[in-house]
Amino acid sequence: MPPTLALVLWAVLLLALLRFDPAKEPGTSVALWIPLIWLFIMGSRLPSQWLGTGPRIAAQALEEGNPLDRSIFSGLILLALVVLTLRSFSWGGFISRNLFLIAFLLFAFASVFWSDFPFVSLKRWFRDLGNYLIILVVLSDPHPMGAVRTLFRRLAYLLIPLCIVLDKYFPNLSKQYDGWSGIAMYVGATTGKNLLGLLALLSGLFFIWDTVTRWSARKDRATKRIIQVNLAFIVMSLWLLITANSATCRVCMLIGCTVVLAVHSAWGKRHRTLIRVLIPATFCLYLIVAFGLGASGQLAAAVGKDPTLTDRTKIWSFVLSMHTNPLVGTGYESFWLGPRLEYFWQISGLGGLNEAHNGYLEVYLNLGIIGLLLICAFLLASYRNISKQFATHPDLASLNLALWAIMLFYNVTEAGFRGGLMWLVFLLGGVAVRGRSADQGHGTLVSKDSRGGHRLPSPRLGVPLGRSLFSSRPTTIGRIR
Repeated sequence: MPPTLALVLWAVLLLALLRFDPAKEPGTSVALWIPLIWLFIMGSRLPSQWLGTGPRIAAQALEEGNPLDRSIFSGLILLALVVLTLRSFSWGGFISRNLFLIAFLLFAFASVFWSDFPFVSLKRWFRDLGNYLIILVVLSDPHPMGAVRTLFRRLAYLLIPLCIVLDKYFPNLSKQYDGWSGIAMYVGATTGKNLLGLLALLSGLFFIWDTVTRWSARKDRATKRIIQVNLAFIVMSLWLLITANSATCRVCMLIGCTVVLAVHSAWGKRHRTLIRVLIPATFCLYLIVAFGLGASGQLAAAVGKDPTLTDRTKIWSFVLSMHTNPLVGTGYESFWLGPRLEYFWQISGLGGLNEAHNGYLEVYLNLGIIGLLLICAFLLASYRNISKQFATHPDLASLNLALWAIMLFYNVTEAGFRGGLMWLVFLLGGVAVRGRSADQGHGTLVSKDSRGGHRLPSPRLGVPLGRSLFSSRPTTIGRIR
């Protein structure tokens, strides 16, 4: 098939899915396109990279950034602020419900003053602040549950088929070569095999979760069509996961699916408290065995990695030997800049890296022990929020719990706290906002009428029938049949 024809077919498929999606959620706001564009960029490439004017591989380029990227991110942040203002978003309630996250952000802002590159650090802090505004646009939607599902679906509809098309028909855009072995790697629409693996992981997990939650109604005609679409994207996601050859993402996929299936099993419904205890307990046991007893090499070999975790242990040892301030670090997103970065590239012999491939270590290098304690406190607070969701929305809670478990393990070998795709998706379940209580909850699953079609939730479920385009306040509408 000619490459141009393949790209046209992808565009036609995308438009058909967006227009005739059997899982389309009624009542979601058009403002969801703002976070979708943001996540599309985080899950693929920067605008400047799509246009071929992306950052050069040089230390100076990492400090300067790109004006086009800054302009687009700034525009999206401004739009997010407009939406939240029009919705009369309760900032006081958000702050009171997420004290550890706010403390982490404030400490990160304060660290700008002791950074060697305060202007660069400040720019990155404001850019990453946009992550939280974007997520709040989703969670403040009139129908948050439908918004989360719609966001996941649209992102997968955009990127999963596109990655396959680029891999098969545009190798000049999707093929990279390993710096050490020279082996060809296909990265699709992303910037590397690890990001491709993460995209496939999140897509596959979502569609598996969505299928499991709808399985009891599989004989319904509308639900059957949704499950068929889900199965197609599960197959595509697994193909990309294999193509990416990311052991971390394969393991996390197994962990996430195990959590979802366990929670929805007959045994899991009777022992949900036990499941919630087993997840952090298993992670602590893993840390003891892998790092306390020195068995990380054996565990890595068991999942297809080399004993050094693809030189990750060498990276960790080298960056720790650079003796940063243990209490407050080098400043927000400042470690991989200037002389430190050039020293690492020239002396370590580990290639042109700009991350520690460990989320916890990355936070320590930039923000010290204080920053690490704050991010761990937020993880515990988010776990508590997710546990509360089981009382009102167990289906959603199972997905959020799976993402929480993935976040723990993913950050052992990847930097998942740096404001990328993994962090954004995790925030969808980890952030506490008004509306996740028993009376309104995280949102309301769209129910079915007697003809198998969708209808809006009733007011008894805590979500008003009518909403304006951006506002979260109810509006008066006619009778809905």
